[in-house]
Amino acid sequence: MSVRHRLGKSAFGLLAFAAALATPTLAQVPITPARVDPNDPDAVIVEELVVVAREKGPAWWTVTNGASTVYVLGVPSIAPRHMQWDRGVFERRLKGASEVILPYQDIRVRVSSSLGAAWNYLRLKSSTPFEETLDGPAKARFVDARTRLGQPARRYGTKNPLAAALLLITDYRDRTGLTNTDPMKLIKGLTQQAHVPIWQKSYDIAPQLGAVLRTPPEAGRGCLEEVMGQVRAGPGGTLAAAKAWADGDTAGALENERTYERCIALVPGAAAFDGRAKADEVAEIEQALKRPGHAIAVVQLRPLLSQGGVLDRLRSQGFTVKTPGEE
Repeated sequence: MSVRHRLGKSAFGLLAFAAALATPTLAQVPITPARVDPNDPDAVIVEELVVVAREKGPAWWTVTNGASTVYVLGVPSIAPRHMQWDRGVFERRLKGASEVILPYQDIRVRVSSSLGAAWNYLRLKSSTPFEETLDGPAKARFVDARTRLGQPARRYGTKNPLAAALLLITDYRDRTGLTNTDPMKLIKGLTQQAHVPIWQKSYDIAPQLGAVLRTPPEAGRGCLEEVMGQVRAGPGGTLAAAKAWADGDTAGALENERTYERCIALVPGAAAFDGRAKADEVAEIEQALKRPGHAIAVVQLRPLLSQGGVLDRLRSQGFTVKTPGEE
């Protein structure tokens, strides 16, 4: 039995959703940074998989076993709300598809763990605004960031720097019209309208709240500095990356900011959670390849193209993976 929770603006809703994204610096970053963050599971990209789409619209990859095919659409982890993109290829491949495999979005907390989740949430909450725990320069930067977002001091009632950082970056994305639900929300709606079965996993994320409490304070403070810098930088990098994605420019799309995801990667247990999510999606693609015909899988770009990511795992298991240029 489970209780479903939607992402809200509470610290609990924030951290629950953050766990679901478990995947990282300011504004635009290289496809593979010169200095790889050991905490980031998607820091290193398999370069030969990064190509430009041949058809109009976003890039697709193909996974096949010789008899069946899964068409894989890589999507941004963060994009403008209601962004426009050419859906022609998606709608064509949706016809006759056996299923559409989606990244998980819905979060659940099992009843058996809900008391623990509530307790951890209370331990993260504080009646004292977070900025009162900071020294002069850091406090000034934090006040500047929340002021830019139109938020009062009481909004950030916690003594945990990582919790404050995650809440701040969520407020930044809300304020600047960015979301993690597009284009997946549209894709899910189109799939439902076409009466094609959907596979979408959900996970119990209550343990992640306790993991935030165990994150070293210095890691939380480093994350906070990165988040405050992103607030100052603004959404320009994300808007450019979203346009690149819609134009089929994979390299440009991979330059999206990943501040939220990098922060979550610092949480104890995040790497295991990330690995489990990738393994589950790979397993479902394998199941789809056992059925005749074709299916569609939708995967966020970095988890799709990274070393140890979805396509890398499928190749290592003997499946043929083709880039848009090879289709």
